[in-house]
This record gives sequence, C-alpha cells and structure tokens, in this order.
Amino acid sequence: MIRSTLITFIAGGLLWGAASTSQAFEQTGKIDCIAPANPGGGWDFTCRSVGRVLADLGLVDGNVQTINMPGASGGVGFSHVVQKRAGQENVIVAASTVTTTGLARGQFPGMDASMVNWIGTLGADYGVIAVAADSPYQSLPEVMKALKKDPRAVSFTGGTATGGWDHLKLLMAADEAGVDDLARIAYLGYNGGGEAVTQTLGGHVDAFTGDISEVISFIESGDLRPLAILSEERLPGTLHEWPTAREQGIDTVAPNWRGFYIPADVSDDAYDWWVDTIDTLYSSDEWKGVMTQNGLMPFEMHGQAFTTFVNDQIAQITDISRQIGLSQ
Repeated sequence: MIRSTLITFIAGGLLWGAASTSQAFEQTGKIDCIAPANPGGGWDFTCRSVGRVLADLGLVDGNVQTINMPGASGGVGFSHVVQKRAGQENVIVAASTVTTTGLARGQFPGMDASMVNWIGTLGADYGVIAVAADSPYQSLPEVMKALKKDPRAVSFTGGTATGGWDHLKLLMAADEAGVDDLARIAYLGYNGGGEAVTQTLGGHVDAFTGDISEVISFIESGDLRPLAILSEERLPGTLHEWPTAREQGIDTVAPNWRGFYIPADVSDDAYDWWVDTIDTLYSSDEWKGVMTQNGLMPFEMHGQAFTTFVNDQIAQITDISRQIGLSQ
C-alpha cells in the first residue's frame, strides 16, 4: 500500500544523524523567521516557539521576528527566499513535510530543493482527522463508511492546497480503508491550519485534516474532537485518550517533520553555525518541554543527512502522488 512505502521511508530517516562542527561565524543582529503561512498554523507555531527558545537560551544575538508570508502552500515564501534573500545569513524559514510535498507536486514552479540550504528538524508532528464537538461522526471508520457509499458525502479542510500534505494524509487513510475514486473526495485547502480550523468549527465543512500542533488547544478546550490520530501508538499526556487510526483498523501513520531551511549562497561557516544551533536547541530541556506541550514527537536530523533525506522524500512523495492519481 502507499502508506507502508512512505512510512517505512520516514521512519528510516529517524536513524540518521549529522556531525557537529565548530565554526568561525558569529551571528549578530535581528533574525527573520519566515513562516510561509498565515498566523495560527504549524509553520507559524514553529517560528514563534523556536524564536522564543532561541532567545531564552541566549543562542542568538538579537530578537527573532516572525514574518508571515502565506501563499501556494509555502511556495510564496520559498520563492521569496530564492529570489530576494540569497546570501542573507540571519534568515531562517519554517518547513515541514508540506514543503517537500509542494516541491514534489511541482507547486513551486521553476524551483527545486537545491535552491536553499536545509538545516535540521525539530521533531515530528503527527497527523489528525478531527471534527467539531457537535459532529454526528464518532469514529474514523464511520466517516470512511460514508465515503465508500459516496466519496463526496463528507467534506474536509486542511492547511495545504489540493494535493498537499494535509490532503495527501487524508487520501492515504481513505485508500487504506478501501474508499474508491479518491479524487472525488471533497477537500478545501487554506494557507495554514488556522483558517481550516475556523471553517470546521463554523460548520462550513465536516472535518479537519492537519497536524496535532495546529489543533491541540482546540482539542483541550473541547471545541474539536479527534476521530483519529495518525501515529503508530497513542500519544502521551492529554492526547492519550484519543485513538489512532491504526487501532480502528485503518493502518495509516502520517508524521509531519518540522524544521528549517536558510537561503542559498551563505558561507559554509554560517551554514554550520545554524546546523549546530538548531541541534543545540533540539537537545535542550526547554525545547523538550515545548515538544511535550504541543504533541511533537522525537525526530532529529541535521545538516547534510537532512538534505539527503529531503531529496529522497521528495522523490518518494512524487511516486505516491502518481499512484493515487494526483500526478502524471
């Protein structure tokens, strides 16, 4: 199945590491952290929480300013960095599996992964399919049963465009459940999870597909109810009460790594400094607390190993998209 191909590959990435080096580069001044989506989504969370911890630990000289740059599921931000930020060493950009999906699907026209420098990951954010608290749907198999009768019986929304990672994880689950005609499933994509959650809570769509970090506060407040978390096992803490898709008979696991890239044409010393800095942040107790609070699971990869992983994941997602008819 398409699920096993992708998950085997992603899980294998967890075994890779990156060597740390010392550098002559000295970072000074304000840092721009570009979140290529509207406020409230996963990339916005990545920039704001990382910026806070970087400052608290004294790992950077100046403040970290979050700049929201929505559009094309990360493509607007990617294009901005490629065209206008080359050589700027005080710029980091939030990225995730959504980014590699966009590159794999050709959603960043004329651009590819080699046009930026890939720094490292900060954990994995597992997928979730959730509904508003008053939704009549009580389980993921119930939703899939409705889709089997009519692929347009249930509408979904997420923080990526059609064919993006939020859409793709839904299709992976539907394919695993035996739903036919995946392309007919109703999906409405937004530039970030915040808008998608609003549409779900407002009753404009039936269900949300996204990542835990985007909705954990809505789950804890009782506004959203997870039908399934797309992890290998139940997540710890307050999320432990919610079932996985796997335990409901739909064997789909969908981790979304969180990490960063920086512009091209920076010095080797600057690149190594950023690799080491993100590695140091990842290992800190402060960041482990952020991970626990927001449902992030361990997923550590940095430097050249991360670059290789990104390129291989793009190739893998391209193949999967073809299998389910999203690419030629």
